[in-house]
Amino acid sequence: MENKELSLLDILIETHKGLERQGPGSSEMTVKALSFLDSISEISQVADLGCGCGGQTMVLAQNISGKIIGVDQLPDLVEVLNDNARKLNLGERVSGVVGSMESLSFPKEEFDLIWSEGAIDNIGFEKGLTHWYAFLKKNGCVAVTCPSWLTDERPAEVQKFWTDAGNGLDTVAKNIEAMQKRGYGFIASFTLPEKCWTDNYFNPRQSAEQSLLEKYAGNKTVEKYVANSKYEVELYAKYKQFYGYVFYIGKKV
Repeated sequence: MENKELSLLDILIETHKGLERQGPGSSEMTVKALSFLDSISEISQVADLGCGCGGQTMVLAQNISGKIIGVDQLPDLVEVLNDNARKLNLGERVSGVVGSMESLSFPKEEFDLIWSEGAIDNIGFEKGLTHWYAFLKKNGCVAVTCPSWLTDERPAEVQKFWTDAGNGLDTVAKNIEAMQKRGYGFIASFTLPEKCWTDNYFNPRQSAEQSLLEKYAGNKTVEKYVANSKYEVELYAKYKQFYGYVFYIGKKV
């Protein structure tokens, strides 16, 4: 078992399925983003795309009375979401399904709100907003977090890291422009504080990775994964004034 063949996806899943959040964020920031929306009491259908284990999904359910469906391509994470919903007695309103957020199979104009924390950059900010537009009701809202440049200066080391990861960063202004270009009225944006990265994501993740190193001692794939993860933490500590996760909230017009 200790020397079994593990793929990077296997390691990613095992690392993250025990974490409350699979990316930077916090309950407070989820609630803050919700505060920019009008008529929350009238929201009846919500999609949480790239939901992971549903940390933010449960926060949404505690603040919205409507039904919420989480979508994620990783069955292990969706299973955790559904287990947590049952434990919190939210099973009648909250459910997770396995699916792709870039190829949704829901009826058009199904949702009052589309939510996505830490996931849209996997398919591209503009591409995601373009695809999701058709699934929102008129005057429906979208709220997403996306890593973004916070200054005009772009350190080459940061740019290379995110480009190699398949996610090129854009400035906040450019993302707002892209949102408007795709038919959304801009409502608000704000940057997640540092603790959303460190306390809520990096620190729990590092604990999980240490357990993996012990469980799969000598496994080179695990060692490489953890080394790359450590580099991400060091990069953020060094350059956090230049980039961060930003919440973007808009309304279909």
